[in-house]
Amino acid sequence: MAQWDGKSKGTVLGYKIFFFFIKKAGIKAAYFILYFVASYYFLFLKKSNKAIFYYFHKRLGFPFWKAKSMVFKSYYTFGQTIIDKVCITANVQNKFTHEAEGVEILQNLLAQKKGGVLISAHIGNFEIAEYFFSKIDVEFQINLVTTDLEHSEIKKYLEKITQKSSIKFIIITADLGHIFEINAALARNELVCFTGDRYFEGAKSLQNEILGATANFPAGPFLIASRLNVPVVFVYVMKEPNLHYHLYAQEANTKRRDEKALLKAYTSSVENMLKKYPLQWFNYFDFWDNLN
Repeated sequence: MAQWDGKSKGTVLGYKIFFFFIKKAGIKAAYFILYFVASYYFLFLKKSNKAIFYYFHKRLGFPFWKAKSMVFKSYYTFGQTIIDKVCITANVQNKFTHEAEGVEILQNLLAQKKGGVLISAHIGNFEIAEYFFSKIDVEFQINLVTTDLEHSEIKKYLEKITQKSSIKFIIITADLGHIFEINAALARNELVCFTGDRYFEGAKSLQNEILGATANFPAGPFLIASRLNVPVVFVYVMKEPNLHYHLYAQEANTKRRDEKALLKAYTSSVENMLKKYPLQWFNYFDFWDNLN
């Protein structure tokens, strides 16, 4: 079954080097250094290369050599989103612009005073969503549901150089204590945010087709969201050229207690984003896991 191990590539030293260049020479200099990092990944990370090549070649249908070139571009684009996140959250060399679609959906959530569920994916740069919410006058308290398996040393370093985030974390626990925290957050008219595209061994999963092939998805976000009496919104923050970002919010119009329908709507939504932004799929593992 396709699964992620909960860990991302990268080191504290790498982040320090990029932050140095951002401060001293600007974001474009950091982008230039990124060419060498992306080249290293392209040449030596065989496992993730194979997985992302499969995505471009088999799922999106790019010709062989075009797909090969897209692998490098994918690493480079992913690195850019990380640099952008540091620039924005540390307020260094911040010359970014933005636009948003579906703002009225988020504003309606606030007006209903019931809270809401956001479901995103590992596409684009959702980690800077908090910044864009504040820019479009949508002031929510965001609670991110997570396994907290990311590299702790990198997290500690980023906390030192970036502005303190107002996002609160709800850690998934074996005793299901996170369910009570989710309900409490919604009762306070807050947002609860999930990512719906990565699951872990031993966790319950659901299957659905995405990009023409069946894959596994974590059941939790869709089971929980479909049973709560609150709006569910798919949200993405996608990178555009010239330091520009585009936020999308799309309400899920599915019946309550129908997690399969919600998952189907979610995968359709993700597919539509990837048609516009094929380079911004950042799941560097065997997502479809030879199911097809």
